[in-house]
Amino acid sequence: MSRTGAGAPAAGAAARFMREALAEAGLGLGRTSPNPAVGAVLVRRGRVVGRGHHARAGAPHAEVVALARAGERARGADLYTTLEPCDHWGKTPPCSQAILQAGVRRVFVGSRDPNPVVNGRGLARLRRGGVEVVEGILTAECDRLNRHWFHFITTGRPFVTLKVASTLDGRIATRTGDSRWVTGPEARAFVHRLRDRVDAVLVGSGTARADDPRLTARPPGGRGRDPIRVVLDSRLSLPRRLRLFRQRSAAPTLLAHVRRAVSRLPPGVEPVRCTARGGRVDLGDLLGKLAERGVTSLLVEGGAAVATSFLEQGLVDELLLFLAPRLLGGGLSWAQGRGPEAMAGALRLEGLEVSRLGEDLLLTGSPRRPAAPRTAPRTARRRRRREVGG
Repeated sequence: MSRTGAGAPAAGAAARFMREALAEAGLGLGRTSPNPAVGAVLVRRGRVVGRGHHARAGAPHAEVVALARAGERARGADLYTTLEPCDHWGKTPPCSQAILQAGVRRVFVGSRDPNPVVNGRGLARLRRGGVEVVEGILTAECDRLNRHWFHFITTGRPFVTLKVASTLDGRIATRTGDSRWVTGPEARAFVHRLRDRVDAVLVGSGTARADDPRLTARPPGGRGRDPIRVVLDSRLSLPRRLRLFRQRSAAPTLLAHVRRAVSRLPPGVEPVRCTARGGRVDLGDLLGKLAERGVTSLLVEGGAAVATSFLEQGLVDELLLFLAPRLLGGGLSWAQGRGPEAMAGALRLEGLEVSRLGEDLLLTGSPRRPAAPRTAPRTARRRRRREVGG
């Protein structure tokens, strides 16, 4: 944390006010793309005199909302903001100028903005204008809040979360295809809250046919904001009777395909032609096209072949693995493909967190593949020679 001047709040007070700013920012999650979620509070003599959050793209930024609500009380006050104030003209004026004009004394910042058009420029303008700037207030929490957007800005593609719900022996459906329900109501409610906060949700054509999902956000207590629904339908062969085509929603349904010609589609359904990879939709190309639409976060919900493809191509940034206390002994496994020949080549979940949702466990982590060994272990080479020899 940067050193503060005379009269600066104690570290505990600074963290408390930044947590209030984080709570404000949370109100905009899932609603601001392609912009980040930002919260701000103005504090004068130890009391919050103004607060605000960025509600949607094109709307006033969090700092401007907080300044407007504080009015004249903003002069000489401290501003706490979860993200560095912008310093460029977009759909709204620069927040740095509004802060200077309001006479704010100090600005406490959680995260720096990695966007090349900002990235320190907002803080530099404030300092040149005589405003004291304090960085490093709850930076880890502020960075995590916008990790999807940071990834989008720095890589040019959406942050991909893969969600899998399986039994303890790795099955996502019985041998007859029954998959309702693997997990309990608490886990399903969690997923609906997650849909409410992501920009898009994706399934494969097999899941669309077998489960006929709506892919809408129905969190406890009321209807949420529906994400864009993306369906991998390489040959555009899905029947039009599916609920994905008949569901009324403000969010469109996108059909990712590789065909040259497209027949007429139902209202609210849009084709997205992608390059082909092995006769199927190239997932990397699809992610690029989603990014062009301003999609910063994508939730992949199934099925098994889709999950495997995303993992094998290194396109999963976060894995949510729900484990139900059940054993099937057979049925459909969510992990497919050939897999590595040696254990050293297995994917690892970094930053693993474990929580409980009702009777189910939720494992959260970032899949990382270690560097492949130059040669397979000697025992594995001998085994392959025996197999080839019959």
